[in-house]
Amino acid sequence: MIKIDRKFARLAGNFWRGALFALLIVIAGCETGPPVQEMSDARQAIAVARQAGAALLAPDDLRAAQSFLDSAQRKLSERAYSQARSDAVEAKNRAILALENAESAGEEKPPLPE
Repeated sequence: MIKIDRKFARLAGNFWRGALFALLIVIAGCETGPPVQEMSDARQAIAVARQAGAALLAPDDLRAAQSFLDSAQRKLSERAYSQARSDAVEAKNRAILALENAESAGEEKPPLPE
């Protein structure tokens, strides 16, 4: 009788471990919600870079930021939230780079004669 109880307990334990593992796999595979904050951050970073003159002083960086934001928007409309989040974060990073490059390019210019 004891052998059967131990065997049953082992099988039950294995079942619950397997069920827990399967549940964790399903949860990990689920897409999260839309990247609202990341999209907002990217848009704001691009706007700040534009205001700092990145369109003239760091146009390639600003174009790259805008391209990543456009890609994020497309992926968002396709409900590919993970990819949209990744592109939105990259858009923000590129916009920050554009801002930094615009600011450093602006500092390198000699002052205008009076």
